[in-house]
Formats: sequence, C-alpha cells, structure tokens
Amino acid sequence: MPMTQALVSKPTRRKRAANLSLRQDVLTDARALGINLSQACEQHLCDLIRRERERRWRAEHADFVTAYNATVEESGLPLEHWKTF
Repeated sequence: MPMTQALVSKPTRRKRAANLSLRQDVLTDARALGINLSQACEQHLCDLIRRERERRWRAEHADFVTAYNATVEESGLPLEHWKTF
C-alpha cells in the first residue's frame, strides 16, 4: 500500500462517484495525455490530506515538542547513561 494511502483513513475498495469542475484546457490536456482523472485526483487528495494532518499534528503538539527539546538540551537524552554503544 502506498505511503499516502496508509496515512489516510483506512482506504476501502469501494468508490463513490463525485462531480468536479475543471478548466477546459486542463481536462483536454489530461485526456490527450491519457491521464486517469479519478486516479490523479485521488492521489493528489491523499497527499493533501496527509500534509494537512501533519500540519495540524505539528501545531497541536508544538508546545510539547518545544518543552521536550528544552529538557533534552538541559538534561540530555533520557536513559542515555544506560546506552551501550
């Protein structure tokens, strides 16, 4: 399973029809080049969903990450003194 699909809610094999509007020149060029519109839209949407979820996660956890990094900077990595390498 491609990474983009793994980060989107569990994909189901069932598909639903959706209407979308595209510029005429984009549609004409895509068809002339043999681009599968459904597949291209789905892949791009999966990528947008993944990036938006990452952005939201980073924003939601920014305070924790900052605090953790400050702790590591001051005290070192947790359990570092048990490191055997």
